[in-house]
Amino acid sequence: MIDQYIQQYGRRLYGLCRSLCADPFDADDLYQETWLRAVQYLPQYDPSREFEPWLTRICVNTYRSTLRRLAKSPLLGFSNTEEKDRLLASVPAPEKPDYSPLYEAVGKLPEKLRLAVILFYFRGEDLISTAQILKIPVGTVKSRLNKARKLLKEALANEDGLGF
Repeated sequence: MIDQYIQQYGRRLYGLCRSLCADPFDADDLYQETWLRAVQYLPQYDPSREFEPWLTRICVNTYRSTLRRLAKSPLLGFSNTEEKDRLLASVPAPEKPDYSPLYEAVGKLPEKLRLAVILFYFRGEDLISTAQILKIPVGTVKSRLNKARKLLKEALANEDGLGF
C-alpha cells in the first residue's frame, strides 16, 4: 500500500524536501524520515481527506523538528535566536541559474514566511491547503505571503532580469 503512495507522491515530496533543505544529503534524510513517519502514522490517516496535504504536513513538521533539535544542540551553541536565524539564513536555498537571486532572497526570509512561500508558490498549494499544512488560519497565510512579497521586493529591487 505504501509503495503506491511513494510512487504517486514521492517525486513531489522529494521536490519539497529539496526546497526546504539546501544540502541534498539533508533533503534525502528529510525525505526518508517523512516516509518513515507516514508509515508510522498511517493508521491515523483519515482516508476521506486527501493524502498529499497530510504527507506534506508530516514533511514540514519533520523539518521543523529537525531545526528545533539543531537549535538546541550544544555543538552549535547558539547564544540567541538571532544568531541561529543568521546561520540558517546563510545556508543557500536550492538555486536555478536564472533565479538564484530570488532563491537566495527566499532563503533569507524568516522561517514562518519562507514556509508559506515554499508551500504556496513553489509547491503550488492553494491558500486553504497551505493553512491546513501549517495549522494556521487562511488569513494568517495571506498576511505572511503579503509580508514575504514585500520583503522579497525590497531584497530584489536592485536585481536585473527578474521581471518584478
